[in-house]
Amino acid sequence: MSNIIRLTDLFFKTLREDPASAETPGHKLLTRASYIRRVAPGIYTFLPLGLKVLKKIEKIIREEENSIGSQEVLFPALLPKEPFEATGRWTEYGDELFRLQDRKESNMLLAPTHEEMFTLLVKDIYSSYKELPTMLYQIQTKYRDEARPRAGLIRCREFSMMDAYSFDLSDKGLEASYKAQRDAYKKVFDRLGLEYVIVQATSGAMGGSKSEEFLHPSSVGEDTYVISDGGYAANVEAITIAKTPNKNIKADNAKSVSTPNATSIEDVCSFLKNQGCSFKESDFLKAIVVKLTSISSKKSKIVTIFIPGDRQLDTKRAEAFFAGFTVEIATDEQIKESRLVKGFIGPNKETQNYYDPRVANGSVWITGGNKIDTHIINMQAGRDFEVENIADVANIVNGDLAPDNSGKLTLKRGIEIGHIFALGKKYSNALELNVLDENGKSQTVTMGSYGIGVSRVLACLAETASDQLGLSWPKAVAPALVHIVAAGKDEKINNTAEKIANELDKKNIESILDTRKVSPGVKFKDAELLGVPYILTVGKLLEDGIVEIKNRDGSNLEKVSTDKIVAYIENLNE
Repeated sequence: MSNIIRLTDLFFKTLREDPASAETPGHKLLTRASYIRRVAPGIYTFLPLGLKVLKKIEKIIREEENSIGSQEVLFPALLPKEPFEATGRWTEYGDELFRLQDRKESNMLLAPTHEEMFTLLVKDIYSSYKELPTMLYQIQTKYRDEARPRAGLIRCREFSMMDAYSFDLSDKGLEASYKAQRDAYKKVFDRLGLEYVIVQATSGAMGGSKSEEFLHPSSVGEDTYVISDGGYAANVEAITIAKTPNKNIKADNAKSVSTPNATSIEDVCSFLKNQGCSFKESDFLKAIVVKLTSISSKKSKIVTIFIPGDRQLDTKRAEAFFAGFTVEIATDEQIKESRLVKGFIGPNKETQNYYDPRVANGSVWITGGNKIDTHIINMQAGRDFEVENIADVANIVNGDLAPDNSGKLTLKRGIEIGHIFALGKKYSNALELNVLDENGKSQTVTMGSYGIGVSRVLACLAETASDQLGLSWPKAVAPALVHIVAAGKDEKINNTAEKIANELDKKNIESILDTRKVSPGVKFKDAELLGVPYILTVGKLLEDGIVEIKNRDGSNLEKVSTDKIVAYIENLNE
């Protein structure tokens, strides 16, 4: 198989303008450079160059998985309903699950992930502790009906993913498997040259006792995480704010005050200031009315969440806290139907009330008065209202203290590229994956689950490894090592470029060869856009037996004689 990509034959077409549907810099470049093409929102075709990069990412993943004894299998993407029904995920996945029926009206799904299938496969083949531990993995297409696909390959409805699973007899065995996968992931991302941070995460619908995310820091990321100077790192959904200790405050009696047309905290502060009273946003209990809808039953209820006035509701933290429910801000009509007065809501008996962990017994607040144009000052928790339900769903801000007391938190944005879970026995219990131990007794197998978003990794590299001119791939995944530009009409130039490409091919070095009948300017622009590590120009200097080679970023321009250029490139490939 030839290692030469000839642009005269390649199925591609570069674009000079950014496509209207592309959102982020990397997404625009992948489309302009003819690596991918959009089919529908969240659905993409990989063109030859894009597929080459994807396969190189897969190769690195396979090598690291194989190195820890993980064995590759391949499941279908079309699956029966019954295993997912047994684990509860047929309903738990909610609207993200692609459900369908075959011609016999049997319920099927397109797999969002394959925990059930791996569990049943091991159950089918293994029955003794002697056959454990084992690790299996696959690289397969997954399907999730994302409500808002975005940023090209970063959030798709169809995407490529590596998912691995470990099967052990004990929690100690799971701990060892988890560590082996964690270390393998680090090696994968190190080899890809992709910056990452490992953060504590929630397990969500996956279940289990522990999970960590590998996040790629990026301004276009939709995940928010925090780090502290002392080393704490967590996804914001995984942060737990400690309950504030009870306070011993002798507060004046609660007092109702008229606040005409003051429906916001800012309005109330301004109004009370004019009355000679000075308050801050943090003195208020902000009431947020939300609609919780069960993902499984679709039944809804309205609840009121109270958080300090200088905080906002974090919907991702709320969805993690109210697991199994979707969280939506209630409409004006829903608030009215709940017999609440919008803009003046305080602790009430009309809805179930939840309170921020900072609302300690003895703390004093300003709240809505539950009637129009009315607020109440000196409302004391434990005296004037009971704090029965705690909901840790307020936003985290820069400067908050880390839960482990390791310093102040700094918020950052990132893209999830990997996630590992200590699943435990959720799936093995549901699907009865048991083996006989050394005493002949049946033992439930404990599991781990580990995933890398392969196509998302490609997207992250495009965001990171690029500049204003185009892509700039690292050697490990570039579709070729060198881009050979035949810059001139002289046939000798084309022949020399062809000869160099053929000699590199014999050395098993991949190259892109551009001998198209277009201007040198077009060729150079395409070379910069396609983004392989080195650009080799065969042009006017060929009269002196010289060619020019430079890094894709334009640095280190070297003039090398034609008889030494192949050896020179061989050294670059090491």
